[in-house]
Amino acid sequence: MRRSAIETVMGAVVLIVAAMFLYFTYNSGYQHADGYEVTAKFNRIDGLALGSEVRLSGIKVGRVISETLDPNTYLAIVRLSVDRGIRLPVDTTAKITSDSLLGSFYIALEPGAEDKLIPDGGQIVATQDPINIGDLIGRYIFGSTAGPKKAKPDQAQSQGQSSSGQSSSGQSSSGQ
Repeated sequence: MRRSAIETVMGAVVLIVAAMFLYFTYNSGYQHADGYEVTAKFNRIDGLALGSEVRLSGIKVGRVISETLDPNTYLAIVRLSVDRGIRLPVDTTAKITSDSLLGSFYIALEPGAEDKLIPDGGQIVATQDPINIGDLIGRYIFGSTAGPKKAKPDQAQSQGQSSSGQSSSGQSSSGQ
């Protein structure tokens, strides 16, 4: 009987600790924003997640609170919460970057020189998409730094004639 009572008390303690953990997690979660909100639109937000840091001069000044897709322009809209003590000029630039090659992504803010400030609910207009490291490595490995090479007009014309001649002969031989 004594062992059953101890197990019941230990189970109650575990449940209380779990409830406190859930309460703490919910109150400090992504829904809680202690700064003012600004939005930024990007072509791509590869690797950026809810709760990712927003940094200014390498110092955390906010976080990402939502990511949505604009159905009209197909741009990614990122809502940021920025500390109230940090006021951003209207010509601020937002850039998605990473800590290292395998590090987590964050938004780096680079303030401009304008006197006018972005209001609460305003938008950062100048944005820069993340660099796709996989693409860069692939280009380096395979030696391609540009898209497909275009043929010169003289070559394109002669290639068009030779391929059309082969095509018609190929069709006549398969038709026989």
